[in-house]
Amino acid sequence: MTPRENLLSLLRRQGYEYAPASFGLCPSLEEQYRARYGDAPYEDTFGFPHRGVEGLRLPEREPVDWRQYFPDGVKPGTTFDAWGIGYEPGEKESYHLTLWRHPMERFDSLEQLQAYPLPDFAHATEDHIAAGVQALQARGLAAFGYMAATIWETAWYLRGMEPLMMDMAMEDEKAGFLLDAITARSILRAEAFARAGVDGIHLGDDIGTQRALMMAPEFYREWLKPRLAKVIAAAKAIKPDVLIEYHTCGYVLPLIGDLIEAGVDVLHPVQPECMDFAEVHAQYGDRLSFSGTLGTQSTMPFGTPDDVRAVVHRNLTIAGPQGGLWCTPTHLLEPEVPWENVEAYVEACKSYRPS
Repeated sequence: MTPRENLLSLLRRQGYEYAPASFGLCPSLEEQYRARYGDAPYEDTFGFPHRGVEGLRLPEREPVDWRQYFPDGVKPGTTFDAWGIGYEPGEKESYHLTLWRHPMERFDSLEQLQAYPLPDFAHATEDHIAAGVQALQARGLAAFGYMAATIWETAWYLRGMEPLMMDMAMEDEKAGFLLDAITARSILRAEAFARAGVDGIHLGDDIGTQRALMMAPEFYREWLKPRLAKVIAAAKAIKPDVLIEYHTCGYVLPLIGDLIEAGVDVLHPVQPECMDFAEVHAQYGDRLSFSGTLGTQSTMPFGTPDDVRAVVHRNLTIAGPQGGLWCTPTHLLEPEVPWENVEAYVEACKSYRPS
């Protein structure tokens, strides 16, 4: 099997030849990697079976002064993404830890939301996506399209979590408008990936906290599940065999059945500090595959290399020889992770035999 064939067979629970590795490194760990291995991408060095492809390219538009949405001002050095969400730097330089600023936080009318300059994915370009997919697949690698913050997270990044929750609780038309506008754009993005022939699409919205759901199950089923299902259905209408991987950190056990019903094929990351993989697999392993399960709050930073190897082998054994688990760290590997544990993870994948 090529790396692509092996990964897709594993995720479809059709058996696999070897356990593929994958992880992300923070900048300080990247420096340690380069000191040991040189400048070759670590994805190549450690034989990752997949790569991501670029998504839709938005059309050029007149620059937007996003600061107009923050009457109290923003900190020097604040950056803005294509949605106008602000990212304020902290007092000390750190990786992916910024204060997020919500441009719609003070909106009090539907008209303000309707006038807001959301990204124009309807006129984006996409020919480059298929070229990227074909190039990866020609190398024997799986091609994935990434569009996390699919609906819920983008909505609260724009509106602020408390105002958005209040809109939803009060059945305010602002909530429906914003969620529908984001869903429509996510559908366009997912359809473009499907037309390009990607093997998988990585969606996601964190809907769990460390110990509980972020909202009542009924709330999720009313506001978010039907919209997620529309995005997935749109992609699968174009490419029925595309794998849908859904990311949500935290405790989400009561909603896993809903995610399956919405069309999710692979759940990521099954955070072990919040859910027990054996329990989750026992309930859903015949209908759902998984990626993750190797804790980046626990085993990777604070365990020994032997601990890392033991967790990888245990979880792969739980999934069984048919596959269904792409055993990976549950999040980016942060500075606290000893390099020896990174090497132990890769070795554990290489040494495991699914038979």
